[in-house]
Amino acid sequence: MTKKLKIGLAGFGVVGQGLMDVLKKSPALDAEVLKICVKTRKERTLPENMFCYSADELINDDNINLIVELISDFEEAYHIVTSALKKGKHVVSANKKMIAENIAELIELQDKHGVSLLYEASACGSIPVIRNLEEYYDNDLLLSVTGILNGSSNYILSKIFDHNQGYAESLKEAQDLGFAEADPSFDVDGFDSLFKLIILTVHSFGTVVDPKEVLNYGISNISDFDIQFAKEKGYKIKLVAQVEKLAENKISLFVLPRLVRKDKYIYSVEDEFNGVVIKGLAYDKQFMFGKGAGGHPTGSAVLSDITAIGHDYKYEYKKKNYYPDFYYEQTGEIEIYLRYNKKEDLDKFNFINVSEEYAGPQFNYKIGMIKLKDLINIKDELRGMDIFIAVTRKTLNY
Repeated sequence: MTKKLKIGLAGFGVVGQGLMDVLKKSPALDAEVLKICVKTRKERTLPENMFCYSADELINDDNINLIVELISDFEEAYHIVTSALKKGKHVVSANKKMIAENIAELIELQDKHGVSLLYEASACGSIPVIRNLEEYYDNDLLLSVTGILNGSSNYILSKIFDHNQGYAESLKEAQDLGFAEADPSFDVDGFDSLFKLIILTVHSFGTVVDPKEVLNYGISNISDFDIQFAKEKGYKIKLVAQVEKLAENKISLFVLPRLVRKDKYIYSVEDEFNGVVIKGLAYDKQFMFGKGAGGHPTGSAVLSDITAIGHDYKYEYKKKNYYPDFYYEQTGEIEIYLRYNKKEDLDKFNFINVSEEYAGPQFNYKIGMIKLKDLINIKDELRGMDIFIAVTRKTLNY
């Protein structure tokens, strides 16, 4: 350890309290939380003089050399992180939306001010996927990163497929356990997975992609018909994020539900766990698995970043700085299952071909190839339609 870390902690929710717990179990770490910024005054287990109510107190305190940002408000998180970097303080953050939407600026700020910004906890909870992509998969052999990146939606789907619960019941259970928010759309509509995928793409292929340009569609429209269809075919439905290397230094990425067979690694990823499959030219597939939600698992990832900063570690962004540029393209075709009720909704989908279809008194479906760009063009309409989409066993076709 090269220096004593004096921490200013922004946020004392589930993850913040989890961090404090795991810090107590790490006596070898030379770090101390000097002050904690919270929104409101209330009785807490820690002394009142440890708390403040403005993040600027942390940023302007010369005794603090590391800011740990663990709040949900992405605009306030942006203020805290950028202000701290400009002040020459190291930063650890878990705010995936803020990082994904501003990562180019954040990279520039830490370089300019000679400090480190680490954010392992922003991607897959307790799984050290960013550090591995930076250090182990730091060559041009990487082909794709595919995985379940959201513990909340995976918990819901596990209850549906393993315990025969309905979507509404499973969602409420996830909310009661703290895995899903009162407004669950960030998780179940695929936004959380999207922002994590954007971050992983930077460390996988060195490419900064605007989240608004990427297709994300979640599980909020899933119906009993879709669940029964998957079960009868021997599938589970999982919410899957994927970035894949294409020919000529191009990449493609998207977040969609997927019909998953038993022979796939992610088939057995259940409850609040995440699972990431990394595929390479020489090493084929490697699988990483761990808890993706909860105070202690996420707190352990934050602790790992704190320890790394104590050893003067920083991301080198090797793919971005030392390899040929990869470009994101909205090209290619995927095979999808589309369940629909209204013909006017079906008319919005330009199937290239159809391999299977069914028309019934209440539900209809088609399975066929469609251009990814055509789905991106209507992505803002998808959640408002009475439909459900899932990628079938065929994925990108180039």
